[in-house]
Amino acid sequence: MEKVLKYIREQRLLQPGNRIAVACSGGADSVALLRVLLDLRQELGIVLSVAHFHHQIRGAEADADKLFVEELAARFKVEFHSGSGDVPAYAGARRVSIETAARELRDQWFAELIHQGKADKIATAHTLDDQAETVLMRILRGTGARGLAGIAPSQKVKNLVRPLLETGRHEIEAYLKALGQPWHDDSSNQDLNHTRNRIRHTLLPLLERDFNPAIRQTLADLAELARAEDEYWNNELLQLLPRLVRQGKPSRSGRSLSGNSEGVLALDLVALQGLPLVLRRLVMLGTTERLGVTLEFKHIQQLTQLVKPENHGKKLDLPDNFVANRTARELQFSQNLAKSPHNYCYSLPIPGEVAVPELGNTIRARLISAGKQKVSSYNAATLLNPTLLGPELKVRNWRAGDRFFPAHSQSPKKVKELLQPARLGQQFSLVQRKAWPVIESAGQIVWMRGFPVSRDFASSSGDAVLIEEMKMPAKGDK
Repeated sequence: MEKVLKYIREQRLLQPGNRIAVACSGGADSVALLRVLLDLRQELGIVLSVAHFHHQIRGAEADADKLFVEELAARFKVEFHSGSGDVPAYAGARRVSIETAARELRDQWFAELIHQGKADKIATAHTLDDQAETVLMRILRGTGARGLAGIAPSQKVKNLVRPLLETGRHEIEAYLKALGQPWHDDSSNQDLNHTRNRIRHTLLPLLERDFNPAIRQTLADLAELARAEDEYWNNELLQLLPRLVRQGKPSRSGRSLSGNSEGVLALDLVALQGLPLVLRRLVMLGTTERLGVTLEFKHIQQLTQLVKPENHGKKLDLPDNFVANRTARELQFSQNLAKSPHNYCYSLPIPGEVAVPELGNTIRARLISAGKQKVSSYNAATLLNPTLLGPELKVRNWRAGDRFFPAHSQSPKKVKELLQPARLGQQFSLVQRKAWPVIESAGQIVWMRGFPVSRDFASSSGDAVLIEEMKMPAKGDK
């Protein structure tokens, strides 16, 4: 407990008056985090609640975890927040791993708790062992200094804090046993189909046994060193980007921000080429990140070649339908309009489904009958009231001026505001945001990906409509 208190104070993770929602799965790490913060809350001057997210993966085992955490919250008389999401369906629709899908849905729910005013920060139970696993996994996949920095003590954009990041898993289990505090083990953590589990149960023990008994601490120390260096270079970048990056295309009267040039960011080549290589690379990364584009090392290498004088007039295709254009004085980054998604709109019957090629997904409206299915097993924030909907819905991408009033929120918001990273829990490219789906009934938006359904159309009891996204089958699949 003293170790955690010292780390919280050194990293300035919590301040008096903070309302902290402890993310608790029921596992040893998160239960220990809750117990430690319960004992420290008076000294820290914080108010605690418990947040549990049901991933709809492990059936009865996950249901038991939720009940365990809910009873734990009741035992210590702290508020309990419960959320859920269909992780397998989300993973299939987004074509991502189960682990990535779980993290994204969880982060979106955490962001919603913050914006609903139920908490100021979310405390997660990442440990020193998690740090070691993350750094090793990134080394194996290929990474730079930013990747080696691993898991940060806090994330301001997501309002996350990680008080256990210098505490090992063996310390945590010893602490819980001393308290006589049980926990639930997640059986999916033993599944060696997941890369992290193979690193945790196979690779790290091998390295620990045959190469370095202190490998976990060594990797955690490497992360700390890399994070300090990354922080230094990020501060340098904050000073450089305003001087090097210009918005829009050059025109006789200055820079044009109208029409197709609004989403253009340009780098001054003379200033760029005068920088050391490490800064040139960071400036390119920082510029494209402002557009929501994530580059790999190979793209940075290609851009480094593109800025050479002999490549004047050449272009380079980048991820997410972006392109880099080398002009006489600038390196311009812009959306590839020829490949950009256009507005779309499709009819969706109730019940029924419709393919949306622009998303690579099928969207389904499923009617859940209260007489045949257990409606209460679904997250109420995902269910629409069929009596308030028309016989047919419209699936479309959002447009400028659209407003949406998610359930549990205080007021309607512009969709453009809802698509900010702080609300979604992650950064999306301009192309992904432009294609973001909404569903309307009689001209009013009733559903938006990543958010609870409309407050005015939410189902409180009886029959309900559930909106689901699924990956479209590849050509030739049955």
